[in-house]
Amino acid sequence: MKTKIDIVEASEPVFDGTSQLCQAEISQLLASAAIKCVELDIDVDTFMRGAWSAYVEARPGMRERLEELQLARHLAYMRHKGRMDAA
Repeated sequence: MKTKIDIVEASEPVFDGTSQLCQAEISQLLASAAIKCVELDIDVDTFMRGAWSAYVEARPGMRERLEELQLARHLAYMRHKGRMDAA
């Protein structure tokens, strides 16, 4: 069985999403970021918002999709409460 090997720039990390090495590296990066936030007296909510925002921005189209889902859920709620006609 042949294995495909991708050539990438040295600064571009390679993640397969399942390897323990990848998970360990991500855990280490998150721990370093958390330690830095503690050193700078940044509260946990700010840290979590920043981490979530970075994750969403790293996935093209995710923010827009989440906004669409939130709008659809809100419109369904408004229709259910009789505050808006179904279109």
